[in-house]
Amino acid sequence: MSQVRTRFAPSPTGRMHVGNLRTALYAYLIAKHENGCFMLRIEDTDQERYVEGAVDIIYRTLEKTGLLHDEGPDKDGGVGPYVQSERQAAGIYMEYAKRLIEKGEAYYCFCDKERLESLKQEVAGKEIVVYDKHCLHLSKEEIEEKLAAGMPYVIRQNVPREGVTKFVDEIYGEIEVPNAELDDMILIKSDGYPTYNFANVVDDHLMGITHVVRGNEYLSSAPKYNRLYEAFGWEVPVYVHCPLITDEEHKKLSKRSGHSSFEDLLEQGFVTEAIVNYVALLGWCPQDNREIFSLEELVKEFDYRHMSKSPAVFDIQKLKWMNGEYIKAMEFDKFYDMALPYIKNVITKDYDLAKIAQMVKSRIEVFPDIEEMIDFFEKLPEYDVALYTNKKWKTDAQKSLQVLSDLLPVLEAQEDYSNDALYNVLKDYADEKGFKAGYVIWPVRIAVSGKQNTPAGATEIMEVIGKEETILRFKKAIAMLTET
Repeated sequence: MSQVRTRFAPSPTGRMHVGNLRTALYAYLIAKHENGCFMLRIEDTDQERYVEGAVDIIYRTLEKTGLLHDEGPDKDGGVGPYVQSERQAAGIYMEYAKRLIEKGEAYYCFCDKERLESLKQEVAGKEIVVYDKHCLHLSKEEIEEKLAAGMPYVIRQNVPREGVTKFVDEIYGEIEVPNAELDDMILIKSDGYPTYNFANVVDDHLMGITHVVRGNEYLSSAPKYNRLYEAFGWEVPVYVHCPLITDEEHKKLSKRSGHSSFEDLLEQGFVTEAIVNYVALLGWCPQDNREIFSLEELVKEFDYRHMSKSPAVFDIQKLKWMNGEYIKAMEFDKFYDMALPYIKNVITKDYDLAKIAQMVKSRIEVFPDIEEMIDFFEKLPEYDVALYTNKKWKTDAQKSLQVLSDLLPVLEAQEDYSNDALYNVLKDYADEKGFKAGYVIWPVRIAVSGKQNTPAGATEIMEVIGKEETILRFKKAIAMLTET
């Protein structure tokens, strides 16, 4: 078998949608699983949708995710140019369109907008132009006359009205479409640029692409691609159409969801490895139902034959869980670098920020979770006395007042404010009074944090905020409890 060659061919229209990232990932995995070649091609023939800086986003995303291409605009493998506008300028698409005209598989069409408007029909609730092959019947002399006069034209594919076109997809199986349902699609537009569909077929063949990976929204266009391959006498590649990605409401994942692009997710505090891992599972399932994979493990395990036909639901809660698992497993130095901006957003005091980072590392799912979890270090929040009541430890406001009042002078005299030393102070007090440790620790936690749930124990918090702040918070709590 020849080398497996796949391509990722994005249009530079903005941030990379999760669906595009999955296409890139699957194309990469299919190639690398077989020690093949993964290629990057920039499809910029739709000049109206081109966004400045979007090519940089494509490069940056592939680099961050580790989906490194073997060939592309910056890595010539001998089948370039790898940018469609450059290929268009070189006359590649027009040359191949004219070859089809010579074979009778395509023709010039000079119909103006008004005539095309008159051909509109309603099909399945949509208004579409079903072209009537009017210009197919022009004589050679008529065509040459119109071309010489500089009349605008497009080049259309000549699809027979009789018979069927068969098409095989690796995921969806054999699909058969009556030719009467296929329109004579435009191959070259009036501005001389190729349509997306035509440029794809020509480039995939000339670049030796063996496996075409794309979203299943292109499934309906595939029979037209096959007709082009057959018209040229070229070998049809293996098609792998990926299932639709929907949101939790089973609607197509759109920009309105707020997490439809790779860069959206990074900004929301997700880590790249978790995003790649999760996106791999949107339509593919390993045989052992395992969920956590590195990119190297995905290369080894990925088999596109285990992809699903059913739409894949993008479950943000599932991604958050997975992200939390990656954060837990992350080396502390890397975690600290990533967590520090979020910590500094809420803490300006001269505290040991590394200790605070250590507290939250195993408790967060995404980095922005940090801020709400640690804001009490900076400033004690306003809180309700009712927090001191805890059924498990059989404590309430009055009992808490007694504990805090007893401990205040002990803590004022205490010099060693390390976690272990402070814990021993609380434990000794509990033992002396015959209390359970939790009976003492609960009111201390509320006094120093103002919260029932904290990322660390009471004495760890006291160690970070230090003696002066601890005493201030104790006094504030005692004053509050005395008033009730």
